[in-house]
Amino acid sequence: MKNPDSPMMNLTKTRRPSLALLALAVAAAPTTAMANDDDGRWVISADAVYTAAGDVLEGGTVVVADGKIVAVGPGGSGNVLEVAAVTPGFVDLAVRIDTDAYSVEQSTEASFTSSIDDSLDLFSYRWKRALASGVTTALATPSDMNVIGGLCTVLKTGGAPTLEARTLVSGAALRACLGPQPSAGNQAPRLGPAATFYYRRPTTRMGVEWVFRKSFYDAINAKRFGLDVASEDAAQNAVALRVIDGELPIIVKTQATQDVRTAIYLKEEFGIPRMILDDAVEAWKEPELLRRSGVAVVLPPAPKDGRVRDDYANDNYFLALESAATLKELGVLVALSGHGSSDPESRIANQAGFAMRGGMSFEDALAAVTINPAKMMGVDDRVGSIEVGKDADLVLWNGTPFEPTSAIIGVLLNGELVVDPRPAE
Repeated sequence: MKNPDSPMMNLTKTRRPSLALLALAVAAAPTTAMANDDDGRWVISADAVYTAAGDVLEGGTVVVADGKIVAVGPGGSGNVLEVAAVTPGFVDLAVRIDTDAYSVEQSTEASFTSSIDDSLDLFSYRWKRALASGVTTALATPSDMNVIGGLCTVLKTGGAPTLEARTLVSGAALRACLGPQPSAGNQAPRLGPAATFYYRRPTTRMGVEWVFRKSFYDAINAKRFGLDVASEDAAQNAVALRVIDGELPIIVKTQATQDVRTAIYLKEEFGIPRMILDDAVEAWKEPELLRRSGVAVVLPPAPKDGRVRDDYANDNYFLALESAATLKELGVLVALSGHGSSDPESRIANQAGFAMRGGMSFEDALAAVTINPAKMMGVDDRVGSIEVGKDADLVLWNGTPFEPTSAIIGVLLNGELVVDPRPAE
């Protein structure tokens, strides 16, 4: 684990640890919370509290009770944890935890009404890995095998064993995918009836765009002409119209430049108010389109060589370290993601550090993993910053956040200490 809880802390404020001590901490640290006799009330005392709400509190405290933040400032009573720094829990809109083909409606390429709730595996080990790396809230999406994949859910990465208890918003966004992936493996029917559901369109990028466009025009025409359609079609159309009316955001996977352009043109064609481009590797190549369109962007993990592999197109796309800073300068709302990768360098905290190396300020990098993605999903009233009344989702650090010599040593989720910085007894 990249950022474990350190036995070197011993409840003392630790600033920049040596690399040798950090290595020792990584080797020896537990990855899950220890049992304790706390009463659910915590006072986190830190050299710096980075709230992601526009201010930094030097030598401040965060008081937690009943799963909520009840005070931010000096003082407080309860179980005291002394750390170097505290930030909000991270929000990842591309956690990529799904059940692959089981999360996809195979009978159609445009599935507006299917929900990730029906196939989500809450007991996957990947949730624990995300939580240990500081991700406390995530967007669960279907696998990108359809043009329109279905409805997504914002939920906590741990805590209660039931989906209902962990969910912030069910049906928080509609998932779509442009590019080669939805057409992968499809073949156009030729002689005789279709043998399997793989004998179907789309079979090209152009076909993918056609399915997207036709689906939305079907909904518009049904409303305009009062068409008497089957109940299933009516339900599909209702979701599409919610997207067009701005009631529901649509998050579209678009990697290559041509797919970024297509998504923006479709946004403008249908007047879609709330579009998020996910995995938008080459979005930086279209500055004028991004500026005029008002899309938000979720960037993938920054690769070592700057190249992001697209196996479906047998191609590579370039993602520079300065991409996040460039998009921010254009006025684009930017979020960073970890894509649920097992590679420690791809963890979301490291992505914030890489964005800073590419020219992004600390404040903007912190916002890109906390309050920005929370705003994109409309859950910023509960998560994304350290403010009184919000969920007590916090990340505890042994140094300045996002620095190479700093590590995540503790995590609170809904006020529960799920990664414990204290040494084992």
